[in-house]
Amino acid sequence: MSAVLAFLGAAGTVTGSKTLVEHDGRRALVDCGLYQGERQWRRLNWQPFPVAPSGIDDVVLTHTHLDHCGYLPALFHRGFTGPAWCSPGSVALVPIVLRDSAHLLEAEAEYARTSGYSKHDPPLPLYTAADAERAITALRSTAYDTRTRLASGGELTLVRAGHVLGSASALLHVGDTTVLFSGDLGRPNHPLLRPRAKPPAARHVVIEATYGDRAHPADDPDHLEMAACIRRTIERGGSVLVPAFAVDRTELVLEALGRLRADDLIPDVPIHLDSPMALKVLAVYRSAAADGELVDGIEATLDALPRWRTAATADESRALNRPKTPCIIVSASGMANGGRVVHHLASMLPDPRHTVLLTGYQAVGTRGRALVDGAREVKIAGSYVPVRAEIARDEGFSVHADADELLAWLHELPHEPESVFVNHGEPSSAAALAERVRRELGAVVVVPRYGERVRVD
Repeated sequence: MSAVLAFLGAAGTVTGSKTLVEHDGRRALVDCGLYQGERQWRRLNWQPFPVAPSGIDDVVLTHTHLDHCGYLPALFHRGFTGPAWCSPGSVALVPIVLRDSAHLLEAEAEYARTSGYSKHDPPLPLYTAADAERAITALRSTAYDTRTRLASGGELTLVRAGHVLGSASALLHVGDTTVLFSGDLGRPNHPLLRPRAKPPAARHVVIEATYGDRAHPADDPDHLEMAACIRRTIERGGSVLVPAFAVDRTELVLEALGRLRADDLIPDVPIHLDSPMALKVLAVYRSAAADGELVDGIEATLDALPRWRTAATADESRALNRPKTPCIIVSASGMANGGRVVHHLASMLPDPRHTVLLTGYQAVGTRGRALVDGAREVKIAGSYVPVRAEIARDEGFSVHADADELLAWLHELPHEPESVFVNHGEPSSAAALAERVRRELGAVVVVPRYGERVRVD
């Protein structure tokens, strides 16, 4: 019987990764991500899952970002009972991400109830902390470059992807064919992680296209533009707010701030790390879970991170909404769509002394994307807030492969694949990457539609 791929997420958008692999009546779901950004996609989080979750035998997680693992508790809530396979690094990080996500979802539902702005009575979270704990107990570790037999009958091999700690590309042997899922691919020069491994041979490849239509700007490895932004903000008596993902991005921002301060390129102002989740992630990066993934000499790099002040309580976090003296605040989330950073934005955006420094990809429909696109007002907790603060970007923190690097990864395959499926990208990015793959490889190239099923045999 032929194997079939069903594209149940990240088709036509850059979030919500989910691809179902079916063979001989059994099913494995590669990635189980939340939709984020535009409402048309976020609403799919609440829709019935396209197939019965109880009929899925395995989940494979390529890494720990919410758009790849954040739907897992909802899948359990709706009937899934199988194992969720991922790398040892991801086994350490996924629990942190899922617990934080469940906490935020429950808090948002409670706020909607008490403020009365929800259409639902009572408003309920997509999933609860109990659902997250059930998902966490299902995590199963499989080392890189090791074949693992799946409950769905195929075999899984994870290969280091170099995107964040624990990130992997996933090779599935299913029946008589092989399918390689790139996951999110990292760049060649990550300050903390070893570069991605060469991909294994596969007949069919599913590749991400986050940056499929562009090359990263010229490298600014010393983050001199970031330093200049911080200096001019401090000089006018303002503070710098850095929305940053807790997994990997916060660690990179702290590493850069430490170097800039050591070189006297930024003033010695307080640095506040307002992300309990990021502190937990940093502990994982320092721990044995990072063995074999971090670059040589990383201990010295981690030891050189700048001293920061922690906002341990909600009251301490709220005190940062209106800083009394110039400072730098690093807070989640990276696209400014949730977490403590939202409250800081509500207070700091109207003040032209301050700067919001965005450090990574901003998906369409997110508050971060609106700021990048020059929005004069943004909506926060049901009300519009004027944007008078400076909005700046430092794209040197990106750990997503750009178009050239994605093509380089495909060219490293031992054998040219028969077909390449381009997903996890905005339509223009996916189309541009697909066209380049057609020109450079002899494979059939497809940009799959949401819900599309394709036989691979």
